[in-house]
Amino acid sequence: MAGIGNLLGGKPASETFLGLPFCADPAQPGVRAAILGVPMATPYPSAGAYCAKAPGVIRAAAAQYADLSGHVNFDLGRVALCDGDAADCGDLRLDAANAAGNRVAIRQAVAALLGGGAAPVVIGGDDSVPIPVLQGYEGRGPLAVLQIDAHIDWREQVGGERWGLSSTMRRASEMGHVAQIVQIGARGLGSAREGDVEAARDWGAAIIPARQLAQEGVAAALNHIPQGAEIFIVLDCDALDPSIMPAVIARTAGGLDYATALGLIEGAAARGRIAGMAVTEFMPDHDIHGLGATLAAQLLTAALGVIAAQG
Repeated sequence: MAGIGNLLGGKPASETFLGLPFCADPAQPGVRAAILGVPMATPYPSAGAYCAKAPGVIRAAAAQYADLSGHVNFDLGRVALCDGDAADCGDLRLDAANAAGNRVAIRQAVAALLGGGAAPVVIGGDDSVPIPVLQGYEGRGPLAVLQIDAHIDWREQVGGERWGLSSTMRRASEMGHVAQIVQIGARGLGSAREGDVEAARDWGAAIIPARQLAQEGVAAALNHIPQGAEIFIVLDCDALDPSIMPAVIARTAGGLDYATALGLIEGAAARGRIAGMAVTEFMPDHDIHGLGATLAAQLLTAALGVIAAQG
Protein backbone atom coordinates (compact mmCIF):
# COMPACT_ATOMS: atom_id res chain seq x y z
CA MET A 1 0.00 0.00 0.00
CA ALA A 2 3.00 2.29 0.08
CA GLY A 3 2.43 5.42 -1.92
CA ILE A 4 -1.36 5.53 -2.10
CA GLY A 5 -1.62 8.17 0.60
CA ASN A 6 -0.14 10.91 -1.57
CA LEU A 7 -2.66 10.14 -4.33
CA LEU A 8 -5.75 10.45 -2.16
CA GLY A 9 -7.48 13.73 -1.50
CA GLY A 10 -8.30 12.81 2.10
CA LYS A 11 -11.58 12.04 3.77
CA PRO A 12 -14.58 12.77 1.52
CA ALA A 13 -16.20 16.17 1.94
CA SER A 14 -19.51 14.38 2.48
CA GLU A 15 -19.84 11.36 4.75
CA THR A 16 -18.10 8.18 3.68
CA PHE A 17 -20.14 5.70 1.66
CA LEU A 18 -22.65 4.01 4.04
CA GLY A 19 -20.79 5.64 6.91
CA LEU A 20 -17.98 3.11 6.40
CA PRO A 21 -14.68 3.74 8.16
CA PHE A 22 -12.40 6.10 6.29
CA CYS A 23 -9.17 4.30 5.58
CA ALA A 24 -6.22 5.37 3.47
CA ASP A 25 -4.64 1.94 4.05
CA PRO A 26 -7.04 -0.93 3.23
CA ALA A 27 -4.20 -3.38 3.90
CA GLN A 28 -5.53 -3.64 7.44
CA PRO A 29 -6.86 -7.14 8.25
CA GLY A 30 -10.44 -7.90 7.26
CA VAL A 31 -10.96 -5.22 4.62
CA ARG A 32 -12.31 -7.07 1.61
CA ALA A 33 -13.65 -4.17 -0.46
CA ALA A 34 -12.31 -0.64 -0.77
CA ILE A 35 -14.45 2.20 -2.11
CA LEU A 36 -12.36 4.58 -4.21
CA GLY A 37 -13.74 7.74 -5.78
CA VAL A 38 -12.28 8.45 -9.24
CA PRO A 39 -13.92 11.60 -10.60
CA MET A 40 -12.31 11.51 -14.06
CA ALA A 41 -9.60 9.99 -16.22
CA THR A 42 -9.46 11.17 -19.85
CA PRO A 43 -12.20 13.72 -20.57
CA TYR A 44 -12.99 14.58 -24.17
CA PRO A 45 -12.48 18.34 -24.72
CA SER A 46 -16.01 18.56 -26.11
CA ALA A 47 -17.61 17.11 -22.97
CA GLY A 48 -15.22 17.85 -20.12
CA ALA A 49 -15.29 15.98 -16.82
CA TYR A 50 -19.09 15.83 -16.75
CA CYS A 51 -19.26 13.04 -14.15
CA ALA A 52 -16.69 14.51 -11.75
CA LYS A 53 -19.25 15.17 -9.00
CA ALA A 54 -20.56 11.61 -9.08
CA PRO A 55 -18.58 10.11 -6.15
CA GLY A 56 -19.73 12.80 -3.73
CA VAL A 57 -23.35 12.72 -4.89
CA ILE A 58 -23.59 8.93 -4.67
CA ARG A 59 -21.97 8.96 -1.21
CA ALA A 60 -24.52 11.54 -0.07
CA ALA A 61 -27.36 9.37 -1.37
CA ALA A 62 -25.99 6.39 0.57
CA ALA A 63 -26.04 8.36 3.83
CA GLN A 64 -29.66 7.30 4.40
CA TYR A 65 -28.42 3.73 4.88
CA ALA A 66 -25.54 4.59 7.23
CA ASP A 67 -27.37 3.64 10.43
CA LEU A 68 -28.72 0.41 8.95
CA SER A 69 -25.48 -1.47 8.37
CA GLY A 70 -26.40 -4.31 10.73
CA HIS A 71 -29.91 -4.68 9.35
CA VAL A 72 -31.10 -7.29 6.86
CA ASN A 73 -30.71 -6.21 3.23
CA PHE A 74 -33.66 -7.85 1.50
CA ASP A 75 -31.97 -7.39 -1.88
CA LEU A 76 -29.57 -10.12 -0.67
CA GLY A 77 -31.71 -11.83 1.97
CA ARG A 78 -29.19 -11.33 4.76
CA VAL A 79 -27.09 -8.84 6.67
CA ALA A 80 -24.78 -7.68 3.91
CA LEU A 81 -21.75 -6.18 5.66
CA CYS A 82 -19.94 -6.97 8.88
CA ASP A 83 -17.51 -4.69 10.69
CA GLY A 84 -14.23 -4.49 8.81
CA ASP A 85 -15.59 -5.89 5.54
CA ALA A 86 -15.25 -2.60 3.68
CA ALA A 87 -13.72 0.85 3.91
CA ASP A 88 -13.91 4.13 2.02
CA CYS A 89 -10.59 5.46 0.77
CA GLY A 90 -11.93 8.83 -0.38
CA ASP A 91 -11.26 10.33 -3.80
CA LEU A 92 -8.13 10.51 -5.90
CA ARG A 93 -6.69 13.97 -6.57
CA LEU A 94 -7.04 14.34 -10.33
CA ASP A 95 -6.89 17.14 -12.88
CA ALA A 96 -9.11 17.41 -15.97
CA ALA A 97 -6.23 19.12 -17.79
CA ASN A 98 -3.78 16.28 -17.11
CA ALA A 99 -5.31 13.10 -18.51
CA ALA A 100 -1.99 11.26 -18.74
CA GLY A 101 -1.24 12.05 -15.10
CA ASN A 102 -4.74 10.94 -14.10
CA ARG A 103 -4.24 7.56 -15.73
CA VAL A 104 -0.96 7.00 -13.92
CA ALA A 105 -2.48 7.95 -10.56
CA ILE A 106 -5.50 5.68 -11.05
CA ARG A 107 -3.37 2.74 -12.14
CA GLN A 108 -1.03 3.14 -9.16
CA ALA A 109 -3.86 3.50 -6.66
CA VAL A 110 -5.65 0.38 -7.91
CA ALA A 111 -2.43 -1.64 -7.87
CA ALA A 112 -1.79 -0.50 -4.30
CA LEU A 113 -5.28 -1.51 -3.17
CA LEU A 114 -4.88 -4.92 -4.76
CA GLY A 115 -1.52 -5.31 -3.09
CA GLY A 116 -3.25 -4.79 0.24
CA GLY A 117 -5.75 -7.56 -0.49
CA ALA A 118 -8.84 -5.39 -1.02
CA ALA A 119 -11.12 -5.55 -4.05
CA PRO A 120 -11.36 -1.99 -5.47
CA VAL A 121 -14.92 -0.71 -5.86
CA VAL A 122 -14.53 2.41 -7.94
CA ILE A 123 -17.12 5.18 -8.09
CA GLY A 124 -16.56 7.16 -11.30
CA GLY A 125 -16.28 9.31 -13.27
CA ASP A 126 -16.98 8.80 -16.96
CA ASP A 127 -16.33 5.55 -18.77
CA SER A 128 -12.71 6.37 -19.54
CA VAL A 129 -12.00 5.57 -15.86
CA PRO A 130 -12.00 1.74 -16.22
CA ILE A 131 -9.07 1.83 -18.67
CA PRO A 132 -6.40 2.75 -16.08
CA VAL A 133 -8.31 0.83 -13.40
CA LEU A 134 -7.89 -2.35 -15.45
CA GLN A 135 -4.25 -1.48 -16.11
CA GLY A 136 -3.79 -1.65 -12.35
CA TYR A 137 -4.49 -5.41 -12.55
CA GLU A 138 -1.44 -6.06 -14.72
CA GLY A 139 0.28 -9.22 -13.50
CA ARG A 140 -2.90 -10.45 -11.81
CA GLY A 141 -4.57 -12.14 -14.78
CA PRO A 142 -6.16 -13.84 -16.44
CA LEU A 143 -9.07 -11.47 -15.90
CA ALA A 144 -12.60 -11.70 -17.28
CA VAL A 145 -14.21 -8.30 -17.82
CA LEU A 146 -17.99 -8.13 -17.49
CA GLN A 147 -19.20 -4.89 -19.04
CA ILE A 148 -22.82 -3.95 -18.29
CA ASP A 149 -23.46 -1.02 -20.59
CA ALA A 150 -25.71 0.42 -23.28
CA HIS A 151 -22.62 0.73 -25.52
CA ILE A 152 -19.74 -1.57 -26.45
CA ASP A 153 -17.04 1.17 -26.33
CA TRP A 154 -14.84 -0.36 -29.03
CA ARG A 155 -13.80 2.77 -30.96
CA GLU A 156 -10.11 2.94 -31.87
CA GLN A 157 -10.15 6.69 -31.27
CA VAL A 158 -12.49 9.66 -31.16
CA GLY A 159 -11.11 12.96 -32.40
CA GLY A 160 -7.60 11.59 -32.05
CA GLU A 161 -8.12 10.49 -28.42
CA ARG A 162 -7.49 6.76 -27.88
CA TRP A 163 -8.07 6.73 -24.10
CA GLY A 164 -11.55 8.24 -23.95
CA LEU A 165 -14.87 6.78 -22.88
CA SER A 166 -15.78 5.35 -26.31
CA SER A 167 -12.64 3.19 -26.42
CA THR A 168 -12.78 1.51 -23.01
CA MET A 169 -13.23 -2.10 -24.07
CA ARG A 170 -10.91 -1.87 -27.08
CA ARG A 171 -8.13 -0.67 -24.78
CA ALA A 172 -9.01 -3.47 -22.34
CA SER A 173 -8.73 -6.00 -25.16
CA GLU A 174 -5.11 -4.91 -25.70
CA MET A 175 -4.11 -5.74 -22.12
CA GLY A 176 -2.33 -9.06 -21.85
CA HIS A 177 -3.99 -9.92 -18.54
CA VAL A 178 -7.53 -9.54 -19.94
CA ALA A 179 -8.60 -12.95 -21.23
CA GLN A 180 -12.36 -12.54 -21.75
CA ILE A 181 -14.73 -9.64 -22.34
CA VAL A 182 -18.48 -10.17 -21.95
CA GLN A 183 -20.60 -7.17 -22.95
CA ILE A 184 -24.19 -7.10 -21.77
CA GLY A 185 -26.92 -4.53 -22.33
CA ALA A 186 -26.13 -2.78 -25.62
CA ARG A 187 -29.17 -1.14 -27.21
CA GLY A 188 -30.29 1.63 -29.51
CA LEU A 189 -27.98 3.86 -31.50
CA GLY A 190 -24.58 4.73 -30.09
CA SER A 191 -20.98 5.37 -30.99
CA ALA A 192 -20.30 1.91 -32.48
CA ARG A 193 -19.76 1.56 -36.21
CA GLU A 194 -20.18 -1.76 -37.98
CA GLY A 195 -16.41 -2.19 -38.04
CA ASP A 196 -16.21 -1.68 -34.27
CA VAL A 197 -18.70 -4.50 -33.68
CA GLU A 198 -16.78 -6.74 -36.07
CA ALA A 199 -13.50 -5.92 -34.33
CA ALA A 200 -14.99 -6.78 -30.94
CA ARG A 201 -16.33 -10.11 -32.17
CA ASP A 202 -13.11 -10.91 -34.04
CA TRP A 203 -11.20 -10.42 -30.78
CA GLY A 204 -13.58 -12.83 -29.07
CA ALA A 205 -15.84 -10.52 -27.11
CA ALA A 206 -19.29 -11.92 -26.34
CA ILE A 207 -21.92 -9.26 -27.05
CA ILE A 208 -25.37 -9.81 -25.53
CA PRO A 209 -27.68 -6.88 -26.39
CA ALA A 210 -30.37 -5.84 -23.92
CA ARG A 211 -33.17 -7.45 -25.97
CA GLN A 212 -31.31 -10.78 -26.11
CA LEU A 213 -30.73 -10.61 -22.35
CA ALA A 214 -34.45 -10.08 -21.81
CA GLN A 215 -35.28 -13.06 -24.03
CA GLU A 216 -32.65 -15.54 -22.81
CA GLY A 217 -32.05 -14.47 -19.20
CA VAL A 218 -29.14 -13.72 -16.92
CA ALA A 219 -27.80 -17.27 -16.66
CA ALA A 220 -27.41 -17.66 -20.42
CA ALA A 221 -25.53 -14.35 -20.66
CA LEU A 222 -23.17 -15.24 -17.84
CA ASN A 223 -22.36 -18.64 -19.36
CA HIS A 224 -19.81 -16.75 -21.45
CA ILE A 225 -17.71 -16.22 -18.30
CA PRO A 226 -15.51 -19.24 -17.50
CA GLN A 227 -16.19 -21.03 -14.24
CA GLY A 228 -13.71 -19.98 -11.57
CA ALA A 229 -12.72 -16.76 -13.35
CA GLU A 230 -11.38 -13.63 -11.70
CA ILE A 231 -13.96 -11.06 -12.78
CA PHE A 232 -13.91 -7.30 -13.02
CA ILE A 233 -17.32 -5.65 -13.48
CA VAL A 234 -17.69 -2.39 -15.39
CA LEU A 235 -21.21 -1.09 -14.75
CA ASP A 236 -22.11 1.97 -16.79
CA CYS A 237 -25.22 3.65 -15.35
CA ASP A 238 -26.74 3.99 -18.81
CA ALA A 239 -27.12 0.20 -18.86
CA LEU A 240 -30.09 0.83 -16.57
CA ASP A 241 -33.38 1.98 -18.01
CA PRO A 242 -33.78 5.78 -17.89
CA SER A 243 -37.12 5.38 -16.11
CA ILE A 244 -35.10 4.40 -13.01
CA MET A 245 -31.71 5.92 -13.88
CA PRO A 246 -32.18 9.34 -15.50
CA ALA A 247 -28.71 10.59 -14.51
CA VAL A 248 -26.88 9.69 -17.72
CA ILE A 249 -25.67 11.67 -20.71
CA ALA A 250 -27.81 9.84 -23.30
CA ARG A 251 -31.06 8.26 -22.10
CA THR A 252 -32.13 5.25 -24.17
CA ALA A 253 -35.25 3.16 -23.63
CA GLY A 254 -35.05 -0.59 -23.16
CA GLY A 255 -32.46 -0.74 -20.40
CA LEU A 256 -32.04 -3.13 -17.49
CA ASP A 257 -34.14 -2.99 -14.35
CA TYR A 258 -32.62 -3.07 -10.87
CA ALA A 259 -33.25 -6.77 -10.25
CA THR A 260 -31.55 -7.76 -13.50
CA ALA A 261 -28.49 -5.61 -12.80
CA LEU A 262 -28.13 -7.08 -9.33
CA GLY A 263 -28.75 -10.56 -10.73
CA LEU A 264 -25.80 -10.11 -13.07
CA ILE A 265 -23.56 -9.10 -10.16
CA GLU A 266 -24.68 -12.02 -8.00
CA GLY A 267 -24.47 -14.38 -10.95
CA ALA A 268 -20.92 -13.28 -11.71
CA ALA A 269 -19.92 -14.01 -8.11
CA ALA A 270 -21.46 -17.47 -8.44
CA ARG A 271 -19.36 -18.25 -11.53
CA GLY A 272 -16.07 -16.94 -10.17
CA ARG A 273 -14.69 -14.25 -7.90
CA ILE A 274 -15.42 -10.56 -8.33
CA ALA A 275 -11.96 -9.02 -8.12
CA GLY A 276 -13.22 -5.46 -8.44
CA MET A 277 -15.89 -3.23 -9.86
CA ALA A 278 -16.34 0.23 -11.36
CA VAL A 279 -19.61 2.17 -11.53
CA THR A 280 -19.32 4.90 -14.16
CA GLU A 281 -21.27 7.41 -16.24
CA PHE A 282 -23.42 8.78 -13.44
CA MET A 283 -24.11 12.38 -14.45
CA PRO A 284 -25.44 14.35 -11.47
CA ASP A 285 -26.63 17.28 -13.57
CA HIS A 286 -29.10 15.00 -15.38
CA ASP A 287 -30.59 13.43 -12.26
CA ILE A 288 -34.26 13.96 -11.33
CA HIS A 289 -35.07 14.45 -7.62
CA GLY A 290 -32.10 12.26 -6.67
CA LEU A 291 -33.73 9.17 -8.21
CA GLY A 292 -30.59 8.00 -10.00
CA ALA A 293 -28.27 8.71 -7.08
CA THR A 294 -30.45 6.69 -4.72
CA LEU A 295 -30.54 3.79 -7.16
CA ALA A 296 -26.75 3.87 -7.61
CA ALA A 297 -26.26 3.91 -3.85
CA GLN A 298 -28.64 0.98 -3.34
CA LEU A 299 -26.99 -1.08 -6.08
CA LEU A 300 -23.49 -0.35 -4.79
CA THR A 301 -24.60 -1.26 -1.26
CA ALA A 302 -25.79 -4.65 -2.49
CA ALA A 303 -22.66 -5.15 -4.61
CA LEU A 304 -20.44 -4.51 -1.58
CA GLY A 305 -22.35 -7.21 0.25
CA VAL A 306 -21.84 -9.65 -2.61
CA ILE A 307 -18.10 -8.92 -2.77
CA ALA A 308 -17.62 -9.12 1.00
CA ALA A 309 -19.39 -12.49 1.15
CA GLN A 310 -16.79 -14.00 -1.19
CA GLY A 311 -14.24 -14.18 1.61
